[in-house]
Amino acid sequence: MRCVFVVVLLLLAGCGTVPRETRNACAVFEQRDGLFNNWRRAAYQAEREYGVPVPVLMATIYTESGFRHNAKPPRTKLFGFIPWTRVSSAYGYSQALDGTWARYQSETGRWTARRSDFGDAIRFIAWYHNQSHQQNGIALNDPYRLYVAYYHGQGGYARGNWSDTAKTGAKRAANMAALYARQLQTCGG
Repeated sequence: MRCVFVVVLLLLAGCGTVPRETRNACAVFEQRDGLFNNWRRAAYQAEREYGVPVPVLMATIYTESGFRHNAKPPRTKLFGFIPWTRVSSAYGYSQALDGTWARYQSETGRWTARRSDFGDAIRFIAWYHNQSHQQNGIALNDPYRLYVAYYHGQGGYARGNWSDTAKTGAKRAANMAALYARQLQTCGG
């Protein structure tokens, strides 16, 4: 009985920790290749379903949450030092907002999907990038523009009022997507 308990604890401990080498897609997949929590399988499943390349999906998660399952935006400060409300409802691997996540669940029928679950989050990102492709004509392999649309929303992207923060994030996502693509060629991705 004690062995079963230890094994369960070890499995659960791996679920909530950030992979050690987040700048190496092969290492990330190697660290998360469990029977029930297989990130490689989830990523390629999302790619097949929505047509967005795995390196673009992984780069979006890297840029948004750094692979932290419970990532949240910083809190504002009351009187400059008292932690107050958060700047948005973004949460989890995908940093999806409450309303956008609810829309995803409604449109896809994935009512049990959670933003803190990698498989659910990467599928959400693939779905959202595919929406950007359909609504704004962004190529599914264009991590820069897909990230800007992800950051500002479909309407914000279409208006062209892109913030410096979005452009910086988009450049980071594009660089990581290129790096991940090269790495995945060497490890059977």
